[in-house]
Amino acid sequence: MPTEGQYVSDAEGNPDGVLVPIGISAEAPIRSQRSYVPKTALARTVEFDEDVMRVYFTDGRVLSVPIQWFPVLRRASHQQRQRYEIAGGGISLHWPELDEDLSIAGLMAGVDWQSG
Repeated sequence: MPTEGQYVSDAEGNPDGVLVPIGISAEAPIRSQRSYVPKTALARTVEFDEDVMRVYFTDGRVLSVPIQWFPVLRRASHQQRQRYEIAGGGISLHWPELDEDLSIAGLMAGVDWQSG
């Protein structure tokens, strides 16, 4: 039985026979070769059209959400929607004039805003 610090090439979960240190997933070498994938989405900017709010993230992702999910934003004028703040370094959106706050985590999780 291999011990910590030794290498194994045929462990369960290592079908390619890659030499992998004990205690490390066989996928670790593959993951380390991928480009950087952030664990936290940080908002960079927000845009609106008639039916959709689009949140642009610092890593290049774009999330489109139906504006009908957010009654306060749906009722607001285009100018009021444009007066938002990105808070917490990008983890939430705030409209001071409307007293509306949205968390990026909630948006990314697809929270059903109509249910509560």
